[in-house]
Amino acid sequence: MTTILITGVSRGIGRAMAEEALARGHDVIGTARSDGDFGDLKGRDGFTPLVLDVTHRDGLARAVGALGQPVDILINNAGIMGPKGSALSLDDMDGFLQTLQVNALGPLMVTQAFLPALRKSERGRVLIVSSQMGSMHYAKADNIAYRSSKTAVNKIGQALATELRDDGIAVANLHPGWVRTDMGGSSADISPEESAKGILDLAQRLTIDKTGRFWNWDGSERESW
Repeated sequence: MTTILITGVSRGIGRAMAEEALARGHDVIGTARSDGDFGDLKGRDGFTPLVLDVTHRDGLARAVGALGQPVDILINNAGIMGPKGSALSLDDMDGFLQTLQVNALGPLMVTQAFLPALRKSERGRVLIVSSQMGSMHYAKADNIAYRSSKTAVNKIGQALATELRDDGIAVANLHPGWVRTDMGGSSADISPEESAKGILDLAQRLTIDKTGRFWNWDGSERESW
């Protein structure tokens, strides 16, 4: 039985991944910021709710202490869009900092916290839901807070892959696609369910020889970050 920990399961891709993983017969540990955010996931067979904020060290430590079981796959999904605005127009610097904290430092802090549980697995894997919007090959200035946070988390994922290789823990950054969520909008290309299925397929196939790479949701590898 595979145990998958997914951050940010209250809505969107995170919710769809939790649903799909349960349908595949996996044990799912899902995180949300409040108990009321789990909806009908709570009480489902195979689902364990964890209330935490990915940016709070004390809360992460308490969650890890309460878990007491191996984690086979950690999917760092929780994220925010942050304030709109380009590099020159954005004046909400507090919002910019919060976006960096949630989208970049959050996955790092969660991975650090749950590393002992990943090390207990026979084949631990870490996936980070990033975005092609963070690619250095996209010379765009809009949504600078979100773009910068995803560029940062791509580097963090690469560094984690380097450090965790000797532990046999594979790490992957991925672009989830342009998804019809509150963040992606109603005109986006794919549904949360399509994205979730592709991400879980990627998670199951990920091996240490492919660590440190950047993937699309459909399993194709991206040549540029």
